[in-house]
Amino acid sequence: MRRALALSLLAALVSGCASHTDLNPDGVWINQDAIDAAVKSDNLREALLSRGPNLEWQVDSKSGEASFSNGFELGEGKIIDSKNGKLRIEFYGNFFEDLSVAAGQLTQAASESGPEQHFVKPKAAPAPDAPPGSSFESALYGAYLGGKWTITNGPGQGSTVQFNPDGSLQGLGDNDRYALCLAGDCAAMSGEYDSMWLERAEQGAPWIFMRKGRQLEIFQAINTAAADEMPQLRPGERRWRLEKQ
Repeated sequence: MRRALALSLLAALVSGCASHTDLNPDGVWINQDAIDAAVKSDNLREALLSRGPNLEWQVDSKSGEASFSNGFELGEGKIIDSKNGKLRIEFYGNFFEDLSVAAGQLTQAASESGPEQHFVKPKAAPAPDAPPGSSFESALYGAYLGGKWTITNGPGQGSTVQFNPDGSLQGLGDNDRYALCLAGDCAAMSGEYDSMWLERAEQGAPWIFMRKGRQLEIFQAINTAAADEMPQLRPGERRWRLEKQ
């Protein structure tokens, strides 16, 4: 009888600790729904926006600070209320976001800035000095372009290409870095088309790309705007076609 009672008390204690842990809002949270939508979609930015606009949250209840990244902007706010896994964040300009944590998921309530959104902890623990948004980008890059690709048409035909989660790149011409356009000025310049930045030794240029399932096509980006206008990039000649191995 005493053993049964002790086990019951231990179970209650463990359950209470687990419940408390589930309510902890601290750390980095990424929008996995947006990543899953991107992997299934033919248009990266449209998929991200359909589950966004926010892509990552960073919460530090000890300092009373919380911030979000939408792939272009960083919103930094102050936690003005925190109780039982629920947070109210105040941002400059007198607007607020409400967050809640339950069962290992952070939920951003619907507000004037957007619909209800859901976030989870990234599988890979972020480095202490990781810049805002980098955990989401790493997870997206791994899911969206991860693995090995074969150049089926274009310079280096037959070669293997690898897009790494940290933005490094092997096998695609002489490029050693890439970045996908998620939002902001690059999105405005490429309009309905998805774009990426390819570079070597910190020198590079934008390219238009189209990804459909296991096929990836990369095109030269042609600027159709006048010299005194914001660039308007459209796909030109295709440089590479790749198939995922």
